[in-house]
Amino acid sequence: MFEIMPFDRRNYRMSTWNPFREMQEMERAFWGDAARTAFRTDITETGDAYKLEADLPGFKKEDIKVDIDDDILVIKAEHSEDKDEQNEEGDYIRRERYYGSYSRSFNVSEIDVEGITAAYENGVLTLTMPKKTPVKPESRHLEIL
Repeated sequence: MFEIMPFDRRNYRMSTWNPFREMQEMERAFWGDAARTAFRTDITETGDAYKLEADLPGFKKEDIKVDIDDDILVIKAEHSEDKDEQNEEGDYIRRERYYGSYSRSFNVSEIDVEGITAAYENGVLTLTMPKKTPVKPESRHLEIL
């Protein structure tokens, strides 16, 4: 009579009408998979500073750029590689091109940006970011004229 069928999301989408399906597909095609455009980061608090560790395996130190503009810290890593193999006549047997770009942004308004230090070792970028010292509001007396 009835049998249990495994759930297949593709068949389920095709069998039910969804008026927003085209918009979802367009958004997925435009933005892609977020995991492919970002890299993993861990941020820990170490008392008077924050430590940010970003996983960037396969990148050279020269491929990584860290910029701070208007209290926004941007870590950007770009990698490109060309591989060419030719036979004796100079014809290509294999020609491949790879390109990858990753970027993350962080708010550093509570960070002393002048004291940030960076190190890159074994595929991990480590930023040590000291906290700003809290500014105590000054109290003063105003004379009424």
